[in-house]
Amino acid sequence: MTWNVVNLAELERLPVGKHGLEWRPIRTRLGIEAFGMNAYTSAEAGGEIVEEHTEESLGHEEVYVVVSGHATFTLDGEEVDAPQGTIVHLPDPRTKRTAVSREPGTTVLAVGARRGEAFTPSGWEVSFRAEHLAPDEAVLLVEEWVAAHPDDPGAFYNLACFRMRAGDRDGALDAVGRAFELDPDRVRRWSSGDADLDPIRAEVSAITG
Repeated sequence: MTWNVVNLAELERLPVGKHGLEWRPIRTRLGIEAFGMNAYTSAEAGGEIVEEHTEESLGHEEVYVVVSGHATFTLDGEEVDAPQGTIVHLPDPRTKRTAVSREPGTTVLAVGARRGEAFTPSGWEVSFRAEHLAPDEAVLLVEEWVAAHPDDPGAFYNLACFRMRAGDRDGALDAVGRAFELDPDRVRRWSSGDADLDPIRAEVSAITG
């Protein structure tokens, strides 16, 4: 068979964040390798459906499609009304974006990749899935990602958190140290107040200064 067919309703639904937001993995379900593609559903009106972020670190051009319900996007501070059927194209990775649902059950499809380059999956997909695994299984999943992406500070930082949840203090500190070597500023920001690292707070502070 040279094609795949799936309905959004058939996709796995994984809770992420707060306010009833669900991640529906599409890229991994279909084995897409050319671009990122996922869907998000907000169970309640007013819930965040696209977290506030830019794509500067990844350089991704993105498209969002409101496939059901009604959303409001905020793009560099400007609100954009987005009823069902609206397509929001963000060619500039620096654009700050966020969206909230205006109706319960609003679903937004997100597609993205870097222009002119082969697509590389983002580590957040692994972290989202790891959140729903037992600690030891989560560590193995993130370690596999880290082995394939040894220069990804976010992956090492997430590995530290999952190792700590699994009770591996030394392994967590090793991962924090590697993440800090790769990106000191972001690791200082990420680790500030992160409850996962509370048991090793003093040691993490010594690493990050």
